[in-house]
Amino acid sequence: MASIARTALLRQSAAAGPVTRQSMLRAAAFHTTARRSLLPPLPQRVEGTVNDPAPVPEPSPSHGSYHWTFDRLVAASLIPLSVAPFAAGSLNPTLDAVLCATLLIHSHTGFQNIIIDYIPKKRTPRARKIFTWGLNAATVVVGLALYEFETTDVGLTEAIKRVWKA
Repeated sequence: MASIARTALLRQSAAAGPVTRQSMLRAAAFHTTARRSLLPPLPQRVEGTVNDPAPVPEPSPSHGSYHWTFDRLVAASLIPLSVAPFAAGSLNPTLDAVLCATLLIHSHTGFQNIIIDYIPKKRTPRARKIFTWGLNAATVVVGLALYEFETTDVGLTEAIKRVWKA
């Protein structure tokens, strides 16, 4: 089907003749806004020459497939951990603490993956360090808040149950 449409378009463009300045102005007049970047591009610098080999990072068990597998196991374990307290009908503080810890680990590794993917260390090392320290600080603060909520208040699953019934 794609080849049929492609040949039809080629025939139409050949029949239309060469592209003229007038036809280009008509197409340009159709666009209402100019293309603008939201942020200016980062400074570009070339290190080494074209013939230098690409650096190969040292293998590490905390990166790559092990890291991906750990993320998927944590995400999959959230399903039974979030359903079990409500399905069983009893509220267990140990199960509640495990759910809070798993949520915290899942959130931390997810945001860490975002920082690693979208803030390149080579181009913006200071921003990468700031975001990484900010994530670590936020994880500690949320962990302390969840601990405080679990020990002095009703706990996460009871709070969800109360909100659900409200």
